[in-house]
Amino acid sequence: MSKMEKFAAIWQRAAQRKGGDQALQALLPPPPKAVLEGDDRLLSALSAQIFKSGFVWRVVDDKWPAFEEAFWGFDPHKLVMMSPEQLDQRMHNPALIRHGKKMQAVLENAQMILDLAQHHGSFGHWLARWPGDNITGLWGELKRRGARLGGNTGPYFLRRVGKDTFLMTGDVTAYLQAHKLIEGSPGSKRSLEQAQRCFNIWQMESGLPLASISRVLSCSVGDNRLGRVPMDH
Repeated sequence: MSKMEKFAAIWQRAAQRKGGDQALQALLPPPPKAVLEGDDRLLSALSAQIFKSGFVWRVVDDKWPAFEEAFWGFDPHKLVMMSPEQLDQRMHNPALIRHGKKMQAVLENAQMILDLAQHHGSFGHWLARWPGDNITGLWGELKRRGARLGGNTGPYFLRRVGKDTFLMTGDVTAYLQAHKLIEGSPGSKRSLEQAQRCFNIWQMESGLPLASISRVLSCSVGDNRLGRVPMDH
């Protein structure tokens, strides 16, 4: 691995590309809030993110009230009792996005949430207590325990519900590879652990949330210069 840049140098370059410190500051995401309460709300947010993967996000948002009704408010206790016939009915509902594997993932993730709640009080408590200095470990646990939560789907879900995380987006990955801070596939366990160590150091240097560090890193490279926000954030 090469020598890491100080975060101050990354910030300075990003600010120059974006029109100054104030302009860059304005592009940072809002500070993360407490993790969303209610395992039904967390399952709804998780399911919405799964449906958004590879799809137009606005369409998913527009259809989500119909999903809330069809999937019983995303109550995990009810959903684990849904029969194959009931799921098939939803597959033929024109008000929904009729993707069988993603609908099946709703039921599988309902079971994951109940299993974690049994041991940790609630799924939300489990998420909230997970240490930020090992956020990639949480990505791995979501992928291992749940359904269709690989790639950036799990991290985007965490952001949506208030858990601070960085993202391995195109610009972030390109920076880490160019500076030889990760080795091998960007999605490998080794690379994610290496990325986590870098973000932990930058967080200690800056005091910023992981999401903000991720945004600054993206603004410091690639084509997103003055007037453009990284599309993957």
